[in-house]
Amino acid sequence: MMTTNLDPATQARAEAWLLAPYDEETIGAVRQLFDTGQYTDLTDSFYKDLEFGTGGLRGIMGVGTNRMNKYTIGRATQGLANYLLKVYPSEEVKVAISYDSRNNSKRFARLVADVFSANGIRVYLFAELRPTPHLSFAVRHLQCHGGVMLTASHNPKEYNGYKAYWNDGGQLVPPHDKNVIKEVYAIEDLNEIKFSPIAENIVLLGKELDDAYLDAIAKLTIRPEAVARQNDLKIVFSPIHGTGVTLVPPALDRWGFTNVNVVAEQATPDGNFPTVIYPNPEEEEAMSLAVAEGKRIGADVIFATDPDADRVGAAVRNAKGDYQLLNGNQIGSLLVNYVLSAKRDQGDLLPDDYVVKTIVTTNLIADIAKQYGVTYYDTLTGFKYIGELITLKNGNGRFLVGGEESYGYLVGELVRDKDAVVSAVFIAEMAAYYKDQGKTLFDALIDLYVEHGFYKEKLISLTKKGKAGAEEIQAMMERLRSAPPQVIGGIDVEAIKDYQTSESYNLKTGEREIINLPKSDVLQFITVDGDVVSARPSGTEPKIKFYCSVRQPLSGSQDFERVSRELDERVERIMQDIA
Repeated sequence: MMTTNLDPATQARAEAWLLAPYDEETIGAVRQLFDTGQYTDLTDSFYKDLEFGTGGLRGIMGVGTNRMNKYTIGRATQGLANYLLKVYPSEEVKVAISYDSRNNSKRFARLVADVFSANGIRVYLFAELRPTPHLSFAVRHLQCHGGVMLTASHNPKEYNGYKAYWNDGGQLVPPHDKNVIKEVYAIEDLNEIKFSPIAENIVLLGKELDDAYLDAIAKLTIRPEAVARQNDLKIVFSPIHGTGVTLVPPALDRWGFTNVNVVAEQATPDGNFPTVIYPNPEEEEAMSLAVAEGKRIGADVIFATDPDADRVGAAVRNAKGDYQLLNGNQIGSLLVNYVLSAKRDQGDLLPDDYVVKTIVTTNLIADIAKQYGVTYYDTLTGFKYIGELITLKNGNGRFLVGGEESYGYLVGELVRDKDAVVSAVFIAEMAAYYKDQGKTLFDALIDLYVEHGFYKEKLISLTKKGKAGAEEIQAMMERLRSAPPQVIGGIDVEAIKDYQTSESYNLKTGEREIINLPKSDVLQFITVDGDVVSARPSGTEPKIKFYCSVRQPLSGSQDFERVSRELDERVERIMQDIA
């Protein structure tokens, strides 16, 4: 055994990777870490196995049990294959596989296809990179038993990931996710992983599935007459070097939009994401080239998708004529209001229609749903829970629209995941409809605030990397539980919701209520004024996230700037106390 400052368990895990059957390239990379004394990297790479979080398997690419590589992906795939074959013992098991523009995504996708095929599973592999929602559509359209998307969504370029899907086209949820992990952990010998493909079990997917998806999307339009009148709406779109370029422009074309301008510098898929720091449309910097192009041509609406095109960010002209980025809560609220109002105007709003949001997403969506007399549901954070709810209801009611604050939305029931392709065309249709009325999307947002109150939200994410970071995040959550704040931002806390204990506690009355959602490491603090602060460790990144939502009446657009400043100050006071 080598002499290092690693803990014994981590050292043993790392040294196991210095021996066959690991390949020579892997052995050499691990040996170099030992030889150069990179013990922090060794610890972070080997101290644990990658786990399924809200987005599945996700991590930095490299050697180690806590990294994305041939062996961790192979093991996960073999575990998923074993589980599928157990659940469906008398059927020909079928899976669909897609991948995004990240480095190694195509190679990893082929690896996953090889392992599934070697297990006698029929594999439908996208011949070229395609968005995550298209994978969800493929699972449903081809009646597959499962699926895998190789992506790390909007994470930095060092990351890749593995999203596993079930037969409804939704990401794995309990009990399947835990059962798959059990199967993965049961694989103790690499020789159990079947890496040698059976070629005849792999079918490549191409244009025919694209057409099926685009045809289905085209049928979702609600106000085609507005699009026809505003077909030359000036649209700027950026795929931020990702998969959105493959389907968003064709989808807009199918809907009748003729003036779509793709940001040339970001149109080519590239896993190094050369023009941005983070390929995330939530980031102002990532949207900057699209906004610059929008200014140049005088765009009516600007939007951009993340690398796997399940999230979309947007910018619109504000009252001053400047382009303003909308946050995820604002886009989601606009979409919900647009869909519900259009359905009502057409006499197509049914008593059992419903919308869905997550617990950290703005309550403005709940207010809008109540206004139109439709049911709204809250789920845990992670769009997989929205997809799960739609599946569980199984046609008992009609899902119209839903979303989460992290720029993920869905209109209609084509897929069971957030869909930036569908969302992008609906943002364009909204812009066309309001332009037809002499309004911008920003004007429509102000109208919502005047009617329901000005909701303002802020997210603070603290990055804590590696083993030490994970321990620090755990300690922060433990402190908030053991000594919860009684006052935040100078305002009394009225209630605390602990989703880990499934209990809501009213500090003023002493009442306790059960929270009817699966257990999750989330805390919420609700003030007497109705402000909400949520704390949760990220399921996909080394971060702890704090969400704050405040609300104040707005009498009209003339007061927007003043009320916005006041709400910002309130948020800052609250966040200083909680984060």
